Amino acid sequence: MKIKRILLAFLMSFYMSTGTAGLQVFAATEPAVDNRLYAELLKKYVRAGKVNYAGFQKEEAKLDRYLKILENVDPARLPRDEQFAFYANAYNAWTIKLILSGYPDVTSIKDLGSLLKSPWKKKIVRIAGEVISLDHVEHEILRPRYKDPRVHFAINCAAKSCPPLRSEPFSGAILDQQLDDSTRSFINDPKGYRLEDNELYVSRIFKWFSEDFNDDIYGFFLKYATGDLAKELEAKSGRIVVKYLDYDWSLNGI
Repeated sequence: MKIKRILLAFLMSFYMSTGTAGLQVFAATEPAVDNRLYAELLKKYVRAGKVNYAGFQKEEAKLDRYLKILENVDPARLPRDEQFAFYANAYNAWTIKLILSGYPDVTSIKDLGSLLKSPWKKKIVRIAGEVISLDHVEHEILRPRYKDPRVHFAINCAAKSCPPLRSEPFSGAILDQQLDDSTRSFINDPKGYRLEDNELYVSRIFKWFSEDFNDDIYGFFLKYATGDLAKELEAKSGRIVVKYLDYDWSLNGI
């Protein structure tokens, strides 16, 4: 009986210690964010990267409900890929909200800034009890924390030259696939590049954030290029000179 009591005490102690640890691990993460409202809006009002802001404005209350959902999420408790998806969705949804603050009298997101403050520096993004700017989300969280150049094809600045807004939210479960798809779509879109002889004209995003691409724009293009573009780039290896297209800041609306 004494041996049984000792064994029982040992098992109880083991259960309590591992059980508590298990509960701590479980409590450290939260399930995926509920993006259903945002998904409905994107599906209705985004077509081939063009945004129907008038449609969003009609259902701005639904967008506001989604932004409230984001505000009440603690991203620190999300798994890494869900965190990335969370911040990308927050950036894009709050950019739409920013445009709606001046719509329809907005021809460019830059209209919503001033001489003293760009629109990206306005503190409008509400997350986990803080109010931060779009710049903060991009340059203080997404770029330095995740160090993934594909982020530039995930977030949308509401401009025609910006990589297009997806018609679905980002999701941690399929994040890598979505990022690859957005990047490949932009790289291979004839509107986003021009190849003349040995001169490859690309978006100014690659100039502004060259360090994110390891200062190897040709190599990045070659990685994601497909079809004839890939063949041409490979054939001209070592001879490509990268130049930059003008950036069209006009609104990406329908």
